Amino acid sequence: MIASGFLLSLLLFMLIGIASVVQSRHTAEDYLVAGKAIPAWLAGLSAVATNNSGFMFIGMIGLTYATGLSSIWLMAGWILGDLMVSLLTLRRLHAASRSPRIHSYGGLLAHWHGDENTLLRRLIGVLTVFFLTLYAAAQLKAGSKATAVLLAWEPGWGVLIGAVVVLIYSTVGGLRASIWTDAAQSLVMLVGMGLLLFGGVQLAGGWESAVQQLGAVTPHYMDWFPQREGIGIPLFILGWLFGGAAVVGQPHIVIRFISLESTQQLNRMRLYYYGWFTLFYGATILVGLLSRITFPEGAGFDPELALPMMAQQVLPELMVGLVLAALFAATLSTADSLILSCTAAVTRDFVQHPGRVHSLWFAKATTAAVLGMAVAIALSGADSVFTMVLDAWGLLGAAFAPLVIIHALNRRIPQPLAITMVVSGVATFLLWQQFGWGGAIYSVAPAIVVGLSVYAVGRGATRPADGSVKQVSQGQR
Repeated sequence: MIASGFLLSLLLFMLIGIASVVQSRHTAEDYLVAGKAIPAWLAGLSAVATNNSGFMFIGMIGLTYATGLSSIWLMAGWILGDLMVSLLTLRRLHAASRSPRIHSYGGLLAHWHGDENTLLRRLIGVLTVFFLTLYAAAQLKAGSKATAVLLAWEPGWGVLIGAVVVLIYSTVGGLRASIWTDAAQSLVMLVGMGLLLFGGVQLAGGWESAVQQLGAVTPHYMDWFPQREGIGIPLFILGWLFGGAAVVGQPHIVIRFISLESTQQLNRMRLYYYGWFTLFYGATILVGLLSRITFPEGAGFDPELALPMMAQQVLPELMVGLVLAALFAATLSTADSLILSCTAAVTRDFVQHPGRVHSLWFAKATTAAVLGMAVAIALSGADSVFTMVLDAWGLLGAAFAPLVIIHALNRRIPQPLAITMVVSGVATFLLWQQFGWGGAIYSVAPAIVVGLSVYAVGRGATRPADGSVKQVSQGQR
């Protein structure tokens, strides 16, 4: 019954993606940006489903299981940071993306003000493929953890099944198929989390009993703030605020904003995006807390398996299949977006002769090749989903978020300065991680600050986007 419910749900997602071909224009441009004609509700649900990936079902529930109620600050900081940067950048970002030259994230950043910036675009393309392939591997790995627990399959089977489903509908419909399936997957994800929340409360003997049991887990398990001294708590929260702001550095999410039909629909899209985001994130934390009651911490227990094990404990088998499908939907809704963003980077950003590879078939072949690399990494990697996703997300935010913020402030960035900002942000993130300071504040925070600081130091060589020029040397010109 579990396998039946799971496979039927996957089949439904695949058919929805395939059905998107009825609106396809059968061009490489439509394959990559869905004609830039997606309505607000679809763009909003798709963006939030892509954002809330296997990280939520596996990584976030695992974190809440281990640390308790204080994980709520990750939610609060993340959503607030996301909203702040959205209000700052999204209107101008969408306006810049209307250019018929822009079909990729690298194209957006390189040609924001009509400049060429070929070297910058190729650098963005290379980093996009590298980071997003790792990110996609983390999503496939998240799905495999659930199938290993609920269906007793070898982890490799979960990776391969997820990859096959993504390959079929992505190569048929491109970004439009990804967006259509995201909308369906977002609904299944929310229903699945709701079922787990209901079942967990019932198993605990009701809400009041659940709260009492949670209070007895450890002395500080239900504290609102983590056990840190002095400035440690503000730094912890500030780090997740920057984590949310890093959303504008995520090519697979920004491409959904680019695909939105018109700038006038931005506020409506935000209602769908942040409403679903808040509801789902809150339910995730509650389920993570309830899972600690269901499965007391023990030697060798993997917190990232708390959700599938809890589903098996509290729900009928058919509903367990639906929860498994919801978890898989979360991973697929992100994995397909990541792979298609890599496709756009390969075919548009770092190729030497772009005119030769703008065919639809080359784009589809690239999708298959990148997906194959992600599968290979997922089958060989041993890192936790939480770590893999936070590293990939942070590296992308460190590299690209400062560029988006400065562009949205209507400032041109000379290509050498833009490249320096990208390299400095990535280097800061990696060094911060290497020295083990990520426990004090999420490494993307200092990385974004460094990227913006590099611009501030080098801004003497910049000029406003309206065309007026600051005093610069002839060599700088």
